[in-house]
Amino acid sequence: MEPVTQFYFDHEKLEVYQQSIAFVAWLNPILEEISKAGDVKDQLDRASTSIPLNIAEGNGKYSGKERGRYFETAQASALECASGLDILIAKRKLTSEQIVPGKERLSRIVRMLVGLLKKCPDRNYDRGSREEP
Repeated sequence: MEPVTQFYFDHEKLEVYQQSIAFVAWLNPILEEISKAGDVKDQLDRASTSIPLNIAEGNGKYSGKERGRYFETAQASALECASGLDILIAKRKLTSEQIVPGKERLSRIVRMLVGLLKKCPDRNYDRGSREEP
């Protein structure tokens, strides 16, 4: 991926956003080459796309509560991508060596998102159905 020299929006300046776009760029040719991987191929495409989309949308929110919600969704999508890569290994569509660059990038993305989440004020937002009555 070529380095961006001009930013038009604040989220583009975030390293985590740039890394998430780089992950999509890394993953896309792999997904194009994989045949008959079932739903995991489509799920990986959706989850990888969700990471930068949620980072951008969350970064545009003024409320710490809302920002946190989007960053948490981006983090969950990154973890989903890591699992999707494991599934492709289990289905013998990829080798462990092939996914190392993606897993390393996803690990950095998750760490950066955790850092952003820790900076969100009002992080104790309603988690809906996850809480027990």
